[in-house]
Amino acid sequence: MSISEPKGALDGVLVLDMTAVVMGPYCTQILSDLGADVIKVESPEGDIAREIGPGKRKGASGLFATLNRGKRSIELDLKRPEAVDALLDLAQNCDLFVHSTRPAAMARLGLSYQRLAKINPRLVYMNLGGFGKNGRYAGQPAYDDVIQGMTGVPLLEARASGNEPRYLANIMADKVSGITAAYAALAALYAQQSSGLGQEVDVSMFETMSAFMLTEHMTGAVFDPPSSEPVYKRLIARERVPFRTADGYIAATIYTNKQVHRFSDLADRSDLKNDPRFVDVAARLTHVSEWCQAVQNILTGKTTTQWLALLNAAEVPAARINSTQDLLQDPHLLEVGFFQSVQHPIDGTMTFPGPSCQFSKTPAAIQGPPPEKGQHTEAVLREFGVPAKLIEQLLMEQQLQGVS
Repeated sequence: MSISEPKGALDGVLVLDMTAVVMGPYCTQILSDLGADVIKVESPEGDIAREIGPGKRKGASGLFATLNRGKRSIELDLKRPEAVDALLDLAQNCDLFVHSTRPAAMARLGLSYQRLAKINPRLVYMNLGGFGKNGRYAGQPAYDDVIQGMTGVPLLEARASGNEPRYLANIMADKVSGITAAYAALAALYAQQSSGLGQEVDVSMFETMSAFMLTEHMTGAVFDPPSSEPVYKRLIARERVPFRTADGYIAATIYTNKQVHRFSDLADRSDLKNDPRFVDVAARLTHVSEWCQAVQNILTGKTTTQWLALLNAAEVPAARINSTQDLLQDPHLLEVGFFQSVQHPIDGTMTFPGPSCQFSKTPAAIQGPPPEKGQHTEAVLREFGVPAKLIEQLLMEQQLQGVS
């Protein structure tokens, strides 16, 4: 699907994307897949994600491609007043402006919400950052590891494993915050459609991840006085690991009373149904370590294939333990067309995880390959009515920087 074709639910929505690395680009990648026209604003140095991880050539990493497919890229050196003027011309016509620069720096550039709202009252202006605009942490730098550490992830992992604190093998804080920013953008765009007015939206990684982590871990701490510490004990039980079978491992969640009864019948262990430690959900959560150990003792008696056949037939949730490599060949994902390929003029065929939501009338889809840095500068500036002399000046500066 090319950029000029209909793009789904957000077709016609113009997004000015002044973000880099993961959180912001993940948010705008979701919007692009939903059909928005996303214009990525890059500095002369480019998004640092272009250099993170492997790629076929310098400045074209797989991570950057995944986060920025289907976008258009313009290069502007916003330290120059004429580049700021060009960006303001673009902002006059956009529906959504997303940045991940500290608010104080945006004000110094002359790109504060107050200024942009004056020239475009309909504009939704989004601040994405580590800690938001207010509070004692405001303005501090942050990366995924820092936010994971501040929101309890490493210590919970240590309690669950009995080992040293460690981060998840996943940039969860960036991606959860990016998804949160995407739904916040959609809500603000909906309000814009009904009221005709824009607004400023602040998305903080720290607050987002605090809410995400505490959703299940608040438990008894929601009460006054608290009836427990803010930790969901099932999740930190050291026995809560993939179960060993006779020849491998499986993931199995035998959680409800019905599932426990079915499993007990499969294992010929009717005593488990009447054991006071396992008689209902509350009892099993109180004795989660003992329950996991009892299940483990049973599962070692058959192979993975045997147990999956039995458990799936009994509608007890269970599956093989996959690697990320296995996902690339997962038969279900292949059957539903989850992976989508696009052609890049330099790098050839590129395959990405596609949109995970399906729409019957406004299908989401990858809108095209990732852009080269500044690939669309001239076309976009002309499209948005930037004066020809200013375009010529900006392009000349861009060429001189490329030579230097």
